[in-house]
Amino acid sequence: MVMGEPRREEYKIQSFDAETQQLLKTALKDPGAVDLEKVANVIVDHSLQDCVFSKEAGRMCYAIIQAESKQAGQSVFRRGLLNRLQQEYQAREQLRARSLQGWVCYVTFICNIFDYLRVNNMPMMALVNPVYDCLFRLAQPDSLSKEEEVDCLVLQLHRVGEQLEKMNGQRMDELFVLIRDGFLLPAGLSSLAQLLLLEIVEFRAAGWKTTPAAHKYYYSEVSD
Repeated sequence: MVMGEPRREEYKIQSFDAETQQLLKTALKDPGAVDLEKVANVIVDHSLQDCVFSKEAGRMCYAIIQAESKQAGQSVFRRGLLNRLQQEYQAREQLRARSLQGWVCYVTFICNIFDYLRVNNMPMMALVNPVYDCLFRLAQPDSLSKEEEVDCLVLQLHRVGEQLEKMNGQRMDELFVLIRDGFLLPAGLSSLAQLLLLEIVEFRAAGWKTTPAAHKYYYSEVSD
């Protein structure tokens, strides 16, 4: 990073009002000076409303956790964050019924947190089953009929699929049975949804990597 350049976390803070921007900047620099439970709630609330922010919020959460641990050796922020994730997870069907966008933002956010947060260099076991449960929900027939949910499912599997499979391979096998069954849905999938699901099946089969041939095939199709 060039001297004097703002950190990436600080760019993301621009989407908040001035008071909240100040709260988050302080949390990143001097976590002991602010109410970290409030900070956790602010980040989760904003993630549920802003899908762009939800894709990147994990990096900010990780930075605050690191800063708090250096300063006080505590984990007030992490505890507050996990409590809120748990509350939203328990009410996920109500959230999906109320706002499909809010639901997609939530899944994006929890996968992002799973991707960034580590305990002894390992993903957090406490998040493995909740993340799987969300992905299983996205692979149900009523979700596969909605392109935004299919898109979310595929994006999150690209991001955390390999890590999840290492933590629990059996559940990943079960998830991919649902995804393959999705091709046989009587209502039928949109052609884009079919393409996305086929791509993720091949992606996993290739060891969670995109082969050059697959990249050329799928991405020329999507851009057409």
